[in-house]
Amino acid sequence: MPIEMEHIQKSYGKQVVLADFSMEVKDGETVCLMGTSGIGKTTLLRILAGLTKPDGGKIQGVQGKKITMVFQEDRLIDWVDAIANVELVLGKNARRDFLRAELEAVGLHDCEGKPVAQLSGGMKRRVAIVRAVCAGGEILLLDEPFTGLDEQTRKQAADYLKTRTQGRTVIMVTHDVQDAVRLGARVVWVGEERKEE
Repeated sequence: MPIEMEHIQKSYGKQVVLADFSMEVKDGETVCLMGTSGIGKTTLLRILAGLTKPDGGKIQGVQGKKITMVFQEDRLIDWVDAIANVELVLGKNARRDFLRAELEAVGLHDCEGKPVAQLSGGMKRRVAIVRAVCAGGEILLLDEPFTGLDEQTRKQAADYLKTRTQGRTVIMVTHDVQDAVRLGARVVWVGEERKEE
């Protein structure tokens, strides 16, 4: 069943963030939400994740589905290593060689046993991406997942997402249209009178 957002409205006090937003995302489709800062892209992801309630409108197609998310902040446990952070979503039965291979797929080598507090911002970002992908689920929400990544690691992370999320619905917020191109995503502009690309 596709995700359908119809006439979504959300305000914070007197500030209207979303006035009348509608969007449909097909099962297994990758969509990039784009638009100016503060236009409501993150709010849309939070509404889809069930973390924020809309003031009006209707959402269908998310009920009963497992949703995983990469937030703007990494939300990692600083005092354990990257493997332990991914293990948190998989349980202790996860094979360490599998987890090591997943982290290496995004260019993270030799970080076993090193607390993530000691990793760079870009490295933490990639741990957060791997954790969300490994958590599984039908829907993956990504809020600017490539922040802090240079061109090479951005491409590596995008390739990882593209290969590991086939068949899953992916909705990503980004400011870089190249991210959409890398993922083969449809672009939806939020809060602007622009056609979908």
